[in-house]
Amino acid sequence: MTDPLAPPSPAPAPDPTPIRFGYGTNGLADLRLDDALTLLADLGYDGVGLTLDHMHLDPLAPDLAARTRRLAHRLDALGLTVTIETGARYVLDPRRKHGPSLLDPDPDDRARRVDLLVRAVQVAADLGAHAVHCFSGVTPPGTNPDTAWKRLAETLTPVLDSATTAGIPLAIEPEPGHLLATLADFHHIRTTLDDPAALGLTLDIGHCQCLEPLSPAECVRAAGPWLRHVQIEDMRRGVHEHLPFGDGDIDFPPVLTALADTGYQGLTVVELPRHSHAGPHFAELSLPFLRQAVALSQGSTP
Repeated sequence: MTDPLAPPSPAPAPDPTPIRFGYGTNGLADLRLDDALTLLADLGYDGVGLTLDHMHLDPLAPDLAARTRRLAHRLDALGLTVTIETGARYVLDPRRKHGPSLLDPDPDDRARRVDLLVRAVQVAADLGAHAVHCFSGVTPPGTNPDTAWKRLAETLTPVLDSATTAGIPLAIEPEPGHLLATLADFHHIRTTLDDPAALGLTLDIGHCQCLEPLSPAECVRAAGPWLRHVQIEDMRRGVHEHLPFGDGDIDFPPVLTALADTGYQGLTVVELPRHSHAGPHFAELSLPFLRQAVALSQGSTP
């Protein structure tokens, strides 16, 4: 018989959120977009990190809205979800990698990057994407930090306005070597902008291994409330080089445990932008590795 005066049993802990894996098209740059999407669906990925680039849904070519609608139908037919990434190297300038940036000294050039991000937000809304990724860019030579942070805040504001209207989070990524390079830098811009609801975080697990003071798993837990997009690959401490799984130093089961515990529901996208020469091979290898790491994080084997 149950003692009516006994305290109630604690509610069972909620099950961790299942992790949904995607693969970035910047690691499949030698494939036509439809071929890349078909490959990922056939391999069992849940979604795709779509980098808007000249060969993959060119954001500057004519008929973007119509092309986006066709892509939405194709993604739906393949059962893939999507996040929009904006790290194409030369989509705006054929001579400057990732140029112009949000920090460019020329206001017209800064406006070109803002326009790209606003276009990306609209594409994301039309595709039902869970976030738009962006980054700050490198501080230009001769630009002091205060000026750079001011430019970043000013250029993000119209993009955040568009993101708010569209209901799409803008997920900025701390990138080694950029003005916004660390989690602490993310919180700096977040508080500078008065913590706008549309501003979230893209967390790259490899970057945590590269330069954060916390371990990757601790970074995930610390970042949990602001996570809107996650990128994943292997990496070594102090070296910003995206590596295939197993070639770096990251212990993945604790990272994936932490990620599941945050309740994050977006895609976790494999980020191997320098491995397109063997993209299908690494796409095929990466998902079983991650699934095994998830199983190990749960105390079982796949």
